[in-house]
Amino acid sequence: RSRFAITPALEKELLSISARQIENRLRGKKREIKKRFYGTTRPGMLLKNMIPIRTSNWDIRVTGYVEMDTVAHCGNSLYGTFIWTLTVTDIQTGWTERVAVMGKGRVGMLNGVKAIKKALPFRLRGMDSDNGEEFINYHFLDFCVKSRPRIEFTRGRPNKKNDNPHVEQKNWTHVRQIFGWDRYDCEAALKAMNDLYSNELRLFQNLFQPSLKLKEKIRIGSKVRRRYEKAK
Repeated sequence: RSRFAITPALEKELLSISARQIENRLRGKKREIKKRFYGTTRPGMLLKNMIPIRTSNWDIRVTGYVEMDTVAHCGNSLYGTFIWTLTVTDIQTGWTERVAVMGKGRVGMLNGVKAIKKALPFRLRGMDSDNGEEFINYHFLDFCVKSRPRIEFTRGRPNKKNDNPHVEQKNWTHVRQIFGWDRYDCEAALKAMNDLYSNELRLFQNLFQPSLKLKEKIRIGSKVRRRYEKAK
């Protein structure tokens, strides 16, 4: 007998329950599943008082100050070990570097940042991240403090994605539109992704695709009008 078989009494109750009652009873379970599938950023509990918050990156006019974030290639489940893309975007120029990392370990993410630092065509002056524990840890802080010249390390406010809009945009155009939401969890996929990130895709998107930068935002009543600079 199937474990999903229902008794006549249970069938009667199911047929009599309203859609509103079903929604109310499943609300907690749906919230739990939603967090499991889509909430991949976990807040770091250490060092937050030592890493200052930066809420605006629009005033930066020098290359080398970057925003960084991660994209999970987990499919529909966060269980097990799978590939993450570490995305780093220069605020001034929009230059973007990515590296695929197996798992979300702190050492692996730091090694990814070191590889990106070598690949950047300019000096890395500052890094701005969210509050995920893959960034807010002693490994990253020690790396920034001991770098010569020293690298400025800042973070956004918790649960405020708009604090890192430059890299959030690249997560969509430079990662999701290419690899989608499928699951990648093998060494062959890791090697293929990094080969693409460091060669053809890197050159094409950074050197041959023009990009627009926001020049100003003007509020007219309840609407916001955005004006952009010419594509470069």
